[in-house]
Amino acid sequence: MATTIADLIVDTLASIGVERIWGVTGDSLNAVNDSLRRSGRIRFMHVRHEEAAAFAAGAEAAATGNLAVCAGSCGPGNLHLINGLFDCHRNRTPVLAIASHIPSSEIGLSYFQETHPQDLFRECSDFCEMVTNPKQMPEVLHRAIRTAVGKRGVAVIVLPGDVSVLEVAAALPPLVLPDVPRMVPTPHAIDQAADLLNKAGRVAILAGAGCHGAHDAVVALADVLAAPVVHAFRGKEVMEWENPFDVGMTGLIGFASGYHAMKECDTLLILGSNFPYRNFYPENATIIQVDTDPSSLGNRVPVHLPIQADVAEFAPVLAARIAPGRDRTFLQAARKHYASARKGLDDLARPRGAGEPLHPQYVSKVVNEVAADDAIFTADVGTPVVWAARYLRTNGKRRLLGSFNHGSMANAMPQALGAQAAFPGRQVVSMSGDGGFAMLMGELLTAVQLELPIKIVVLNNGTLGFVEMEMKASGYLPDSVDLKNPDFSALAGAVGVFGIRVTDSAALPGALSQAFAHDGPALVDVVSARSELAMPPKIKAEQVRGFSLYAMRAIMSGRGDEIVELATTNVLR
Repeated sequence: MATTIADLIVDTLASIGVERIWGVTGDSLNAVNDSLRRSGRIRFMHVRHEEAAAFAAGAEAAATGNLAVCAGSCGPGNLHLINGLFDCHRNRTPVLAIASHIPSSEIGLSYFQETHPQDLFRECSDFCEMVTNPKQMPEVLHRAIRTAVGKRGVAVIVLPGDVSVLEVAAALPPLVLPDVPRMVPTPHAIDQAADLLNKAGRVAILAGAGCHGAHDAVVALADVLAAPVVHAFRGKEVMEWENPFDVGMTGLIGFASGYHAMKECDTLLILGSNFPYRNFYPENATIIQVDTDPSSLGNRVPVHLPIQADVAEFAPVLAARIAPGRDRTFLQAARKHYASARKGLDDLARPRGAGEPLHPQYVSKVVNEVAADDAIFTADVGTPVVWAARYLRTNGKRRLLGSFNHGSMANAMPQALGAQAAFPGRQVVSMSGDGGFAMLMGELLTAVQLELPIKIVVLNNGTLGFVEMEMKASGYLPDSVDLKNPDFSALAGAVGVFGIRVTDSAALPGALSQAFAHDGPALVDVVSARSELAMPPKIKAEQVRGFSLYAMRAIMSGRGDEIVELATTNVLR
């Protein structure tokens, strides 16, 4: 039997260990789907929306470290992939997208569903090429896969439906993936870094996702430098645990202790982080930055010493060059501040009275306690990521996935699907906001159909909470943020998902235990407090003015009840 381009794609992907393709089928994808059916080596993961397919593939790639694949049919089908692919691209996860296209004979003629995929996908990919001739294969496919794996990014193959059935040569070379290299710092770079740090007084470390695989080396470096370790959000799962030098996260949703450790240092060592918020960096410190991506070096603030290297290669070599006997006063003060900040946050995570909407801090605290030691958490953008950052504890086995760089709503549940498919024996918990959950609520059906036993905790506060808080902080009256929600647990039950609704703090531990132990997908609908404040680590004057202006406007417009609710939720705890 002749081999078609579609067969070649499927056989190649199977040969390198791909087990799933996430997507929604359509006529231009028919040849690929038929090849999957005949091969039987790769499962087509039929979701309800292609955006969810890309999110799921990204989570699978992030959780496994291996290439994951998604697909969309021509026009609207592959357009729906774009938001999820932007997330994969910005999170640096290796994903191949098959974007099928209209018949090649109709390209450029305003055909039904015609778009220009190469232009559309270029901004969210490291590779994007269209296949129009069998002689391009397998080289285009191999190049796409090697780019996605080698650059930890997105590669897109645009494939017209009629081209996918064209025959290719019978004897084709197999795909061999190269080992991903490690970047070793130059001796000159180590000399410069050691010279600056040995002369420094108050050193702080900002650790990001680039510290993956270097936990022990970074902790040892922090020890010899007497440096508090601040982590960015993506550095939480890498550096927070078993780290006696950890002082918490910085940024809008971070800890006061992390904020002050960075602001008060005279030398900042940035390890594998492209933390985006310039206002949180120190103004007058010497900055050394280590990253494998040269475009990240000095991307946020001026850097005195940029070093292109893997953190795992850099940290132990530098540690050996640091003079012993450093003063630990700055470290001790930062750790004391962290203990105080941690206690303050823990004090907020307590139950409320019977019948009162639950504090989301308490919900996240109990989730942390009930969840498995090796659970994989996903968190929706908005207030769920705030509480996840502050109350979910990592331990070197747990994972925390989210739309950390792209910041898209509705990421948590489809990412949970991808992680659960990759690790069927592990507990996967989606920390969903009511807005994000409702946006891609159809994927609840996917969990049932694909038999993926994800656990979904919905913080049901009836509003787009983070947006409402931003409006108040800027002095605006909240508008167009209300969500008229159903009983999500009843909705879950109607589609075959175990559902339970929690309206009382006392019922939460039992409800979560029951849902997490359920042999199948489960949803816990938690009625939570609407007017919870997620205070940044430092309140600026304009934010104080904004809240004051909001309070005045609310009272003058007859909405003073909101001020009472705000005080009741956050002060009269």
